[in-house]
Amino acid sequence: MQIWKLVLCIAICQGAGLIGSWFTSAAIPNWYETLVKPPFTPPGWFIGLVWVVLYTLMGIALYLVWRKNGIEVGVIAAMVFFFVQLALNILWSIVFFGFRYPLGGIYTIVVLWIFIVITIIKFFPIDRVAGYLLVPYLIWVSFASVLNAYIVRLNT
Repeated sequence: MQIWKLVLCIAICQGAGLIGSWFTSAAIPNWYETLVKPPFTPPGWFIGLVWVVLYTLMGIALYLVWRKNGIEVGVIAAMVFFFVQLALNILWSIVFFGFRYPLGGIYTIVVLWIFIVITIIKFFPIDRVAGYLLVPYLIWVSFASVLNAYIVRLNT
């Protein structure tokens, strides 16, 4: 095990989370708190905790794929899809919270969801554990999609 690769992969994912949280935290007190939200909206502390765990799992999954031989075409393709979905993850925070545009957030999160599914499909043949580690992320983004849609519906 190359511990530096594992640490780097987790740091990259947590860094993406930090970038997204910068947009999120700026909008919460002045905008997000004023929105009508569905009763199943989790508290903010729980959402933050879930993301820390998910970004850690994502980093471990990335490491497991990278260590399989980072120069093979299949590994490179899988990692490209991973980084695209990671960028889309950040973009969702920018669109939803930064631009305060929940409808745009729906469009963004649907594309994000598709890229997560593709990433899981690309990860499975390389390392099954890596693929499984992304499943909780897919479930959470599915839930976030529903929450995003309800927020649009309740506030338009």
